[in-house]
Amino acid sequence: MDKDFTSTPRPTFKRTLRRNSMISVIITMTLIWLLLCFASVVTLKQYAQKNLELTGATMSHSLEASLVFNDSLAANETLAALGKQGQFAAAEVINAHKKRFAYWSWNPEDNNDTLGALVSRWLFPVPVAQPIMHNGLRIGEIRLTARDSLISHFIWTSFAVLTGCILFAAVVALIITQSLHRGMVMALQNITDVVHDVRTNRNFSRRVKDGRIEEFHQFGEDFNSLLDEMEEWQLKLQAKNAQLLRTAMHDPLTGLANRAAFRNSIAALMNDPSARTNSALLFLDGDNFKFINDTWGHAAGDCVLIEVASRMMEFGDKRHQSYRLGGDEFAMVLYGVHSELEVQHICAALSQQFIRPFDLHNGQKASMSFSIGFALAWENASVEALLERADRNMYQVKNQRTKTIS
Repeated sequence: MDKDFTSTPRPTFKRTLRRNSMISVIITMTLIWLLLCFASVVTLKQYAQKNLELTGATMSHSLEASLVFNDSLAANETLAALGKQGQFAAAEVINAHKKRFAYWSWNPEDNNDTLGALVSRWLFPVPVAQPIMHNGLRIGEIRLTARDSLISHFIWTSFAVLTGCILFAAVVALIITQSLHRGMVMALQNITDVVHDVRTNRNFSRRVKDGRIEEFHQFGEDFNSLLDEMEEWQLKLQAKNAQLLRTAMHDPLTGLANRAAFRNSIAALMNDPSARTNSALLFLDGDNFKFINDTWGHAAGDCVLIEVASRMMEFGDKRHQSYRLGGDEFAMVLYGVHSELEVQHICAALSQQFIRPFDLHNGQKASMSFSIGFALAWENASVEALLERADRNMYQVKNQRTKTIS
């Protein structure tokens, strides 16, 4: 079965940055520690070499008389006296005949310092030799072997000091690095929050705050400029969509909501149990609109339709919603009604709105009446039933008017 890698949690940038910075500091400080240790050992070798050579030069003057008078006992005493000061591990005096004249050793069999012995062999593979001169002639030489414990003491001390300094420097470097990284993380977190908010919540008004780091500050300004353009584009798009939605849901002549908006409203009304208990539907159909069109033309008819829509909106105010379904057919949804009698009174009051003659804007005025039929939402179980009841009642009123006129 394939492993689902998408479920593996991803490390955060802050955690990754902190881990990488710590690894970088540790590796860097380790390399520096190794280089300093090597340099210290090399420097120590040179220093110990010079110090041992200086000790040998000093001892050669002290041993000059012993060789001249062939007093090996005095030479041994001189070597022992100087050797007990801990400057060397072994000393050997060779006379002019290349034979051992005197010798002293600092108990080498008791030395258990293995590391010191190894380092001593690396630093001083052969003893340091210094000639013993008398009146310009070479009468012998002294050979000195470095002391292991002294060398190891210097090495351990150097390593301890270096290690302490490196650890202190590493701690300081980590603190400085964390401080710098904290600024970077805060700047990136600021940008990330804005990007996430814009992408998730479409909040194009969000902006990146000013950053302390110059590069992030410039990036934030450029990103904010981009957000300005995106926000302007979004506002234009929203305005365009609103305009398109209004065009799609409103009648271009009268400004009333059209048939599509009417169908949506009726469907929402019948799906809302609480709204159905106090709502009703009115259908309005013009009785003599064809006569106006045929007599004065379509421009005059448009003037009448516009005025009809204006009177319906004024009558309905913000309580009732008016619609133009097409031609001289209109509808009105009543809200906050609780009885059939109340609806009948509203229909009668609405009919009174059309008694006043309509100005045709051509010097003429015309009268127009409407047949109004209603249906109560709480008496109908579906949208189709409600529409059918209102339409049937409207045509009953229209037929009655026709018979009355005849």
